[in-house]
Amino acid sequence: MNRRHFCLLPLLAGLSMAAGAAQPVSPHGLFDLEPRDIRPRYMLIGPQGSAVSNEDFRGRFQLIAFGYTYCPDICPTTLVEIADILKLLGDDAQHLQGIFISVDPERDTPQSLATYTRFFDPRIIGLTGSPALVQAAARNFKVRYEKVVKDASEPKLYAVDHSAGTYLLGPEGAFIKKYGYGTPPQTIADELRGFMRAR
Repeated sequence: MNRRHFCLLPLLAGLSMAAGAAQPVSPHGLFDLEPRDIRPRYMLIGPQGSAVSNEDFRGRFQLIAFGYTYCPDICPTTLVEIADILKLLGDDAQHLQGIFISVDPERDTPQSLATYTRFFDPRIIGLTGSPALVQAAARNFKVRYEKVVKDASEPKLYAVDHSAGTYLLGPEGAFIKKYGYGTPPQTIADELRGFMRAR
């Protein structure tokens, strides 16, 4: 089976999400999502091992990325960009929660995720959960992911192909927009300031 790099080729990830009628394509090669397409809900496990849901961040914007700690490049790059956005926002960063949701619950524990996200910025939190909870969150955000075993003799050495990009939720929990992978942090930070000022 040839490995499909959704993680390495976000454009293909966007194409895989298109089911049925064609959708408009964003400048970053990913399909634009309408608010009606996304159900901005999740119930997962946080760094302390307790339940965390989208309702826990009411009053703040949420910038959410899906991925996994073993991801070779797209996930680290995305987290560096979220960290940059938080820095660019300065004092306004208090109104934004960065979130990294693992699509690899088999390997990514709450503790390992906490260590991983803290490396980029301690304000970013990592969430995981049972396979069923992760699947529900991914389904709500139209995120596709798939476990890929390259060598059957080493089943634990697998990759997880997944959709790229970040999702922005507003302070009331509503989905605002999806940013395609590679959107400059300054662009997102400037737009977030505008959203914050318009509250």
